[in-house]
Amino acid sequence: MKLRLLLLTLGLLWQSLACAAQPVIYLQPLQPAPGPKVIAAIVAALQAFYPVTVHVLPPAPLPRSAFYPPRHRWRAEKLLDWLQKRLPPDGKKIVGLTSADISTSKGANEDWGVLGLGSLDGGACVLSSYRARRGVPVRVELARMAKVATHEVGHTFGLEHCPTQGCLMEDARGKVATVDGEDDLCPACRRQLQQRSVSVPVAVKKPW
Repeated sequence: MKLRLLLLTLGLLWQSLACAAQPVIYLQPLQPAPGPKVIAAIVAALQAFYPVTVHVLPPAPLPRSAFYPPRHRWRAEKLLDWLQKRLPPDGKKIVGLTSADISTSKGANEDWGVLGLGSLDGGACVLSSYRARRGVPVRVELARMAKVATHEVGHTFGLEHCPTQGCLMEDARGKVATVDGEDDLCPACRRQLQQRSVSVPVAVKKPW
């Protein structure tokens, strides 16, 4: 009995130490923000695919400095700059989350609506459920947001868009439905993460 109690105590201590050693990602809800189910799906996905601990910050209003009046949208690149400044000292990365429409410039398109945007090899990314939730059941929205979060955080770990169909780093190319066909990080993306000392799990219990 004493041995079992000792082993249990050691196991809990090891888990605590492991969590303490993991990089911390902060999730920043930006009002109007999706509900708790979306937040829970994102937290589960990030902790499943990356060796991180996720903390959720209190909701904050979207900064007026990022508002784009001509289209009534919020500029994603400005949100990244704003989020980076709000990253707590003990955090590795910060993920903004809103249900408002966000956009950025892409090629010849000055104002391109997006599901998310992440700074390549940087400390911030932002996600929007605006396009992910339209005309679909809640379960589809949850899966899409979990995948988009994994994708954008992948960018912050240095991953670029992947040509492999079905990889979570595949470029959606303006089609939300592309996300529905994504399922896992491909072997090439996993190797890139390993080369960057990001120890991704070999087998992932996918939350979708």
